[in-house]
Amino acid sequence: MRRIDWNALDEQGRREALARPAQSRAAELREGVGRIVAAVRAQGDAALRELSAKYDHCALTALEVADDEFVAAEASLDPALKAAIREAAARIEAFHRAAALQPMGVDTAPGVRVERMLRPIQRVGLYVPAGSAPLPSTALMLGVPARIAGCREVVLCSPARADGRCDAAVLYAARLTGVHKVFKLGGAQAIAAMAYGTASVPKCDKLFGPGNAWVTEAKLQISCEPDGAAIDMPAGPSEVLVIADVAANPTFVAADLLSQAEHGPDSQVILLSDSATLLDRVAREVERQCAELPRAEIARLALAQSRLIAVASLAQAVEVSNRYAPEHLILQVTAPRRLLDGIESAGSVFLGAWTPESVGDYCSGSNHVLPTYGHARSYSGVSVASFQKQITVQELSADGLRGIGPCTATLAAAEQLEAHRRAVTLRLAELESTT
Repeated sequence: MRRIDWNALDEQGRREALARPAQSRAAELREGVGRIVAAVRAQGDAALRELSAKYDHCALTALEVADDEFVAAEASLDPALKAAIREAAARIEAFHRAAALQPMGVDTAPGVRVERMLRPIQRVGLYVPAGSAPLPSTALMLGVPARIAGCREVVLCSPARADGRCDAAVLYAARLTGVHKVFKLGGAQAIAAMAYGTASVPKCDKLFGPGNAWVTEAKLQISCEPDGAAIDMPAGPSEVLVIADVAANPTFVAADLLSQAEHGPDSQVILLSDSATLLDRVAREVERQCAELPRAEIARLALAQSRLIAVASLAQAVEVSNRYAPEHLILQVTAPRRLLDGIESAGSVFLGAWTPESVGDYCSGSNHVLPTYGHARSYSGVSVASFQKQITVQELSADGLRGIGPCTATLAAAEQLEAHRRAVTLRLAELESTT
């Protein structure tokens, strides 16, 4: 990891220090994804089979997972893993039910009632990665809030292995959360299939889930098309920023950094500390622990574009963190809640020595589908509200219109929208004539 002194940098140096890994071959990526999306739109299931053979190295006959495959998947799993998936699902449900929006209504003036009602998005598409590592936890993070929201149809896509089957734990989690249909599809082609529909895959109204650069680019492309689909957020390569003081345990800090670095070579991890001693100790510990990891080669590629940054104070660390807007923010300091009020942009925050980011990935109850690449400045993580529409309702009595009608008419006149004004004044005249 590169060592940097924040206060020795000029503005350009600071921008470079916090730069994410460039999405390599950006133009080629856009064009490649565009070709895949166009092929799926034009050729449907035939393109999906061809692309699955090319990218996932599997020959698919049926694209949808059959009932017997769900049964076989459940039977093949270790009982302890199934119990852990059920345990995690229960905590995720507990948090998301408690945090869900509720219908509400308020009288904004006498005789003027304004309400909010909630309606589920009817058909949603969930994407669960399974490239270098299958992610059944993502099936939980998306399937549970979709079920709470009451979505009529929930479709899930996840890449098949070379044997033509999806990961057993992903299938178990999908069925546990009430997903209606699962398809053996990955990458940009899966996003295109759910966005536009094929003979096998239903067209979805909104798509959810993280993925690699190809998946993220596909989501961005289809969300810009009028006949495409909405998306949850731009959710790309994983990242973590840790703020640690001299009292932090370097073993824990290094473990947290590596837990994100092992996701993929385009992941990024950053440590901010006001202690040179802590930075030194973490650097040594990262090397020691990394050598022991099964995914050490992947982690090293991520570490090559990661940073150890010295700051003057924890307050400055918070400023730098807000500027970076991390997906995951870990506060490994003596009094983490003292820093919390200053945090303005982060996907999810983890407080103290005993709160590894991993618990949020799996089973604390919060959601791990979070904005990355700086999008935490304007996006939030997935929640039940992500799967719902908020519809406002208003109802006025005659006295209510008498009360707020003149305000409406004045504003309509100022905007030179005469029909708007008359829609009110004609009613007011009618009320006047009947009194």
